[in-house]
Amino acid sequence: MTVPDNNKEATMVKRQLPNPSEILDLMQFKKPEFNARKRRLDSALTIYDLRKIAKRRTPASAFDYTDGAAEEEISIARARQAFEDIEFHPSILKDASQIDTTASIHGGTSALPFGIAPTGFTRLMQTEGEVAGAGAAAAAGIPFSLSTLGTTSIEVVKASNPHGRNWFQLYVMKDRDISYGLVERAAKAGFDTLFFTVDAPVAGNRMRDTRHGFSIPPQLTAKTILDAIPRPWWWYDFLTTPPLEFASLSSTGGTVGELLDSAMDPTINFTDLEVIREMWPGTISVKGVQNVEDARTLVDLGVDSLTLSNHGGRQLDRAPVPFHLLPEVRRAVGDDVEIIIDTGIMNGADIVAAIALGADFTLIGRAYLYGLMAGGRDGVDRTISILRSQIERTMKLLQVTSLDELGPEHVTQLTRFNRINQPLRSLGQ
Repeated sequence: MTVPDNNKEATMVKRQLPNPSEILDLMQFKKPEFNARKRRLDSALTIYDLRKIAKRRTPASAFDYTDGAAEEEISIARARQAFEDIEFHPSILKDASQIDTTASIHGGTSALPFGIAPTGFTRLMQTEGEVAGAGAAAAAGIPFSLSTLGTTSIEVVKASNPHGRNWFQLYVMKDRDISYGLVERAAKAGFDTLFFTVDAPVAGNRMRDTRHGFSIPPQLTAKTILDAIPRPWWWYDFLTTPPLEFASLSSTGGTVGELLDSAMDPTINFTDLEVIREMWPGTISVKGVQNVEDARTLVDLGVDSLTLSNHGGRQLDRAPVPFHLLPEVRRAVGDDVEIIIDTGIMNGADIVAAIALGADFTLIGRAYLYGLMAGGRDGVDRTISILRSQIERTMKLLQVTSLDELGPEHVTQLTRFNRINQPLRSLGQ
């Protein structure tokens, strides 16, 4: 015998014919965006999205110069993986409605805990080049760094970012007088920080460039012409704007490797650092530190800051991952020395993790260039906007209100590899 369910009717959803006015309330049509550049940049929600757009819009040789690294590109893959292999430890029940992302670095402030890294041949990626980067940095209140191998002069960068913070990256070249002249020009223009670069005595073996026959200026081979057919806008920009100019090289012919070898000098040593320090009136950061022993030595010499970097994986492949090295260096040098790191940063959460584990500041290179290739100055603005929102959201979810509140308790570095043996010098032998 079946017992009737008296509640069945009460629990059933009652159906009715839809009310046309209610349907119209639910249907909200998005206003069309007719600006193609804005439309594609708005569709990018991550730096990897910008990378995809950049790859579509840039000839392969120029894109691969930016995207590629040395040898088998193991260093850059490990650096990115290191940031992905972290575990955050949020606090709870703390008011994080208002947060402050301001960072103090090199005697000044930055509205965000990252700046734009020095990059070479930048106008080759997109014709606005360093002017776009400097202008976007000025608008965001963050530092901009110009490379020795930049394609815009020191003076033009200053004009593009007249009231912001400009930094200069120096290669000590075979012809020391060229390097000294650049130092004097940067100081005269009011740049406040000099990156003394120590990880590039010779050019790394960047095989993507070799396979493309990548040279400055680009050579019009059958392959490059075919590659250019679906990207006429890039060639139009390139051919109708001023030719590439370099801050330090009087001759721009030859392959990238040949150009770099002419600019770099394997005899660079501590005496060169001493000479440059005497010349430079501002802050000097030694860029390219890759072990604890060298970090201690540089601190003993009284350098202003250390930049942990393996040159974006573009020099020695299988080099140490800066993010992995960071906690060890911080413990070794103490809290009185400022530490900057770069290499592998693709998300604002990467930056938050770096600050938590002891970095004072970070630099973005490829992330900036992906935005530049995706949409010029607007694309760089988009890069900064994406990273800013990721930083703010990560801090709120960790429930911290300022960078000073971040600490090692907020992050665990998960490791895929354990060292079987340490270098003897690390063991004190």
